[in-house]
Amino acid sequence: MVRTWQAVAAIVLVLAGCVAAPVPQPGVPQPGGPDVTITPAPDTPANASASARTFIAVVSRMEPAVERECLQRRTQPINCDFQFVVDDRAGLEPNAFQTVDPSGRPIIGFTLSLIGEARNADELAFVVGHEASHHILGHINRKTGAATVGAVILGGLASAYGGDPEAIRTAQDFGAQMGARYYSKDWELEADYLGAIITLNAGFDPEHGALFFARIPDPGDKILGTHPSRSARMGQVARAVADYRAGRVR
Repeated sequence: MVRTWQAVAAIVLVLAGCVAAPVPQPGVPQPGGPDVTITPAPDTPANASASARTFIAVVSRMEPAVERECLQRRTQPINCDFQFVVDDRAGLEPNAFQTVDPSGRPIIGFTLSLIGEARNADELAFVVGHEASHHILGHINRKTGAATVGAVILGGLASAYGGDPEAIRTAQDFGAQMGARYYSKDWELEADYLGAIITLNAGFDPEHGALFFARIPDPGDKILGTHPSRSARMGQVARAVADYRAGRVR
């Protein structure tokens, strides 16, 4: 049975009160500077109970870091009260997503398979930071805007060249898809960079966490692909850590 997001959130809160042993704490870095201590989190035993405990412990530490960053960096009056949910449907691929509910509250969701695939707290923490960054950076609104522009341009061209209503609708749909994809890789890299900073601020190791990319298919660097290559993403995380160490970010 598919549970509602509200029900899943309640389950997560109940589990949070039942954690017997929190995930081992890595060294918590201070803001910027060459003396920042970044200690990789140990791998979690491969079983459902350990994965659940690690996930709950990570969310409990990442949530205040995410919301603090949102309040400090937002350039629009966006909601920074994040809700974390789990999609418990069987058979879903490892995945995480960010969206907003009808009231504008940001939601970060995870499939059970992603939680189970993560080998350590750093991987889960980096995923949280990455998905939260999409909201903080306004990527949903920007994606909608890009899709609208694409639809208008191609729809207008189809109309100008004498297309019938069906041809115009087809052109608009294709334009919306192209528009939404055009900047998607840039937005993923932006979210990787800020996500790494948030992960560091919460005391996790984003470079260790980004090793999750090494275990999933590499999308390469395809034209109009939605995700950048594995090497580009790892490089972006490394740049964020270097900038953090150098004190170039707060």
